[in-house]
Amino acid sequence: MKLLFGLIGAVLMIAFLASFIIKVKEPAMIAVALVGVVMMVVDLWHARDEADT
Repeated sequence: MKLLFGLIGAVLMIAFLASFIIKVKEPAMIAVALVGVVMMVVDLWHARDEADT
C-alpha cells in the first residue's frame, strides 16, 4: 500500500514541477527540480523494501 501511495505522490509532484519548469525555463531551476525528483524516486525505491505500518 505504501508503494501505491508513493507512486501517486511521485506522479503528482512530477506533474506539478513539469508545469513549473515549462513556464520558467530557467536552467538552474530545472536542475534543482530534477535533483528533487531524483531524490524522491531514490527514497521511494528504498522505501519499497520496508514493511507497511
